[in-house]
Amino acid sequence: MLAARPYRERFRRALGVRRGQRLVVLNSTWNPDSLFGDSGDSGDGEGSGDGDTLPLLLPRLTAELPADEYRLVAILHPNIWHGHGPGQIRAWLDRARRGGLTLIDPLEGWRQALIAADAVIGDHGSVTYYAAALGTPVLLGAAPLSGLDEKAPLADFVRTAPRLVPHASPRAQLETLFAEHRPMAGPAEYTTSVPGESARRLRRLFYALMKTPEPPSPALLEPLPLPPYEPRVLSVPLRVFTWVRDRDTGDVAVRRHAEPSYEPVDGTGDAGGEVHSAVPEDTRDISRLDIADVVFRHGPADDPRLGPPARWAAEVMRRHPHCALAAYVTGHGTCVVRTRRGECLVLTAAAGAGNADPAAYASALHALLAGGRTVTQVIGHGLIVRTGSQTHRVSVRLSVRPDQSVD
Repeated sequence: MLAARPYRERFRRALGVRRGQRLVVLNSTWNPDSLFGDSGDSGDGEGSGDGDTLPLLLPRLTAELPADEYRLVAILHPNIWHGHGPGQIRAWLDRARRGGLTLIDPLEGWRQALIAADAVIGDHGSVTYYAAALGTPVLLGAAPLSGLDEKAPLADFVRTAPRLVPHASPRAQLETLFAEHRPMAGPAEYTTSVPGESARRLRRLFYALMKTPEPPSPALLEPLPLPPYEPRVLSVPLRVFTWVRDRDTGDVAVRRHAEPSYEPVDGTGDAGGEVHSAVPEDTRDISRLDIADVVFRHGPADDPRLGPPARWAAEVMRRHPHCALAAYVTGHGTCVVRTRRGECLVLTAAAGAGNADPAAYASALHALLAGGRTVTQVIGHGLIVRTGSQTHRVSVRLSVRPDQSVD
């Protein structure tokens, strides 16, 4: 992992982490006292009675963490997959996966995910300890001391690492963790006292144990492979908060949450904005499509099953008469949007504008039009879309007038 740290940004891109996003890794070992276990151990060796920490935490994480500011993945111990079966694991975590959670291959991808992480919520397992050894901020969601040698470095780590408070705001706790983080010296020191020398020293030891001469060639490690591209997939209705900062320049802040009934938690900064619903067309919650303000989908512009984006958008507007905008995301930084009046617009992010999900641009456009701006005014100035700390300048051009047919 130390040798692969220069490739951190590649690993982040492979996981679909966008510029300005924070990658939070959830990690669980495999016994009942783990983050995915059911004993609810409070950290003092006695059960707290809460149980099932991760299943209880996940809905709050996927709902409360803004979708454009956080990326969420989970590393579960191989024995969890083996003990329950992949189908059962995916079924248990189905709602979270539709809300953007990605499950990491427990054998091939966990090290790359740790290198890419901005924070880890874990337990007393080795993966969480390795994260702390890398200097990554860690919150312990499960921290049992029973079964640990009280003099062992791991026990000291469990006693001193920051704890996740299960019923408090996870977003507020993560923000505090980032602000107050100081790398822990113990995990790095006790993981290895000779970083970078493991291959040479371990090979020497193994050959000595076998009483066999060591080969003269250098001891080398296989580099960590680049993981397959795993973009986040959102297929749940989104509750979208918008703040029009400047109507004339089209400056809009957007914060999207993967939970249609999400309400701001104290201290999260969501209060005061206008609110609308943005729903992916392929959502399982199909009743939400009839009350959506924005209906969107992602796909190639030349998909023959859907027709050209302008035709798809016209069909959506006919099918859902209460929808204000239909948005077809055709690629990186671009989407085609149709208004209720019939204008078809192409929204395109400027070079270097960041790499937000273009569906967020459609929500910014909706906020401006709902606030009284005309399509002509928006075309003249474009959009400035803000997601978290990122600013995206977006051009807007008219591709189809209301009096033109797309059939």
